[in-house]
Amino acid sequence: MSERYDVIVIGGGAAGLSGALTLGRARRRVLVIDGGEPRNAPAAGVHNYLGQENTAPGELLRIGREEVRRYGVEILEGEVVRSYRDGADLRVGLADGRGFSARRLLVTTGVVDVLPDIPGLADGWGHWVLHCPYCHGWEVRDRPIGIIATSPMAAHAAMLWPQWTDDLILFTNNQRFESTLTKINVVEGAVTKVDARGVHLEDGRFVAREALVVQTSLEARAGFLAELGLKLTPLEMQGVTVANSIAADPMGRTDVPGVWVAGNVTDPMGQVITAAAGGMKAGAALNMDLLQEP
Repeated sequence: MSERYDVIVIGGGAAGLSGALTLGRARRRVLVIDGGEPRNAPAAGVHNYLGQENTAPGELLRIGREEVRRYGVEILEGEVVRSYRDGADLRVGLADGRGFSARRLLVTTGVVDVLPDIPGLADGWGHWVLHCPYCHGWEVRDRPIGIIATSPMAAHAAMLWPQWTDDLILFTNNQRFESTLTKINVVEGAVTKVDARGVHLEDGRFVAREALVVQTSLEARAGFLAELGLKLTPLEMQGVTVANSIAADPMGRTDVPGVWVAGNVTDPMGQVITAAAGGMKAGAALNMDLLQEP
């Protein structure tokens, strides 16, 4: 492995590999460093990705890695724990002590879904505990589904999910909602735990459900950027902070010279195909930025 690259891509998911592919085809020297924790790992398949519908997430990444290697892109498994400026270069440090330098960084580390603190949710995450009807709605269509409210965003879910099932219950979990939700079956009371059979309530009731919907908060994987001065920007919906991400222009350029972003780390609501497109755009813009360097 070379120690100095044109671009180091931090994160080897759809956005990172797409950016690396674009840069590799532009004959740039590129290193992809991947921590091996893709957000969609629990899911059975990727959806809404034309030509890759139902492809397992791990298989999509395997194909992507093979493709970028054909263009000379190097891939390294490791965790980046810091990044900082080193003269004219940007340098990254790994947890195992290794370090690499580059003229530019492309950060595509994505986000982490922070689940509500209800026992059982983590056990079913990505299987029978879901968050997005566009990602999972077809797979659970016409089945008994429950929405567990943990914020006002549950009202948004309650508007969407009836399109996929008539057997829908909103568990208020002691949250208050407007009367506009009167057409939806509502169960009052605090939720104490869930399992693959359904929802357990504080008063001892049990309501059978085959799938559950929750609202997660999305935290960008960006702690290693602190020394470069990149800060997270909150994203609010209906008065609630639902995500933190790194702000960038439409091509992925951040406020820190030399640092670019793509995928969920800057577009928390984007799906896999959106992340791949963002990586391609950032890769092309990065190449032009390098060409204009004195």
